[in-house]
Amino acid sequence: MNLKGKNVLLISVKFFNYENLIKKELEDMGATVDLFDERPSNSFFSKAIIRIKKEMYSVKINQYFNEIIEKIKDTKYDYFLLIKGEATPKFFLDFLKENNPGIKFIFYTYDSFKNNSNGLEILNYFDDKFTFDSQDAVQYQISFRPLFFAQDYGDLNGSNKNFQNDLAFIGTAHSDRYSISEKAKSWCGGHQLKMFTFYYSPSKLLFKYRKATDKNFRDFDYNKISFNSLSHHEIVDIYKNTKVILDINHPGQDGLTMRTFETLGAGRKLITTNPKIKKYPFYDSQNISIIEREAIKFDESFFRSDFKEMNSEIRESMSLKGWINEVFGLSSIKHWEQVLKQ
Repeated sequence: MNLKGKNVLLISVKFFNYENLIKKELEDMGATVDLFDERPSNSFFSKAIIRIKKEMYSVKINQYFNEIIEKIKDTKYDYFLLIKGEATPKFFLDFLKENNPGIKFIFYTYDSFKNNSNGLEILNYFDDKFTFDSQDAVQYQISFRPLFFAQDYGDLNGSNKNFQNDLAFIGTAHSDRYSISEKAKSWCGGHQLKMFTFYYSPSKLLFKYRKATDKNFRDFDYNKISFNSLSHHEIVDIYKNTKVILDINHPGQDGLTMRTFETLGAGRKLITTNPKIKKYPFYDSQNISIIEREAIKFDESFFRSDFKEMNSEIRESMSLKGWINEVFGLSSIKHWEQVLKQ
């Protein structure tokens, strides 16, 4: 079974260009893909209202999805992949099923339901349902499938041993990320190590609000925040020139970040605040160091040793192609079951 000659409808929120990389990988595997943004708008207001009280935005959402129906009504799809499921209305799902007999519905989310529960309303429509969060997988009885790394990161594996940076942090400003990253930068400075940092906020208004109301943001240096995100290729270039990547997960999430998979796929070492990583089949203390948010300590010897090559089969399943093979039912990967058993 493969995707050659299959028509795929992909609806996804925008997430750092990964929706386009998924589309390209599907096309490389022989599928014809139509991609639509799940949100009618990506303004700060639209994102916030969809997350907090979607009903207030229902007229705009319904109008947008009716426009999509007009564009796709004459196409017969074999697969429908919905990523996140925070805005898609039920009438649209009903239309898809009626207009495409035999279509396979696939749901995937890279957010915890406790952070965004909108997807729970439509789960029963889907044939296969996946989450990156092991706790949600158990609680809601859906399949567990972690995230992935794109091939651009995979191509870095084994390349470049002359690094410009010993450590790097790249991420959206939230929770305690700034304070942890700045502590890491200070520690590096005292150990003759060089660290690169990049903090991003999608909105000046949001950043100013958090600076006024969130204790984690009060000491945030305004000169260190960017309101323009780095491009995919800029991030890949930073990884190319960095030995160790710092990952600071959101305190409300148990699932591993995309940064985790990008780092290991690139053959770079990882320092993370997520202790759940110990459960995963690729965990190796030579490649992965876990720090405690409340008692941050770094091990200088971790920076002196090299990355240890991973098991090739597990590495392949961590790739974007491995992710597609699994969520589309083209292969059955057993590596992730151990995470749920522990």
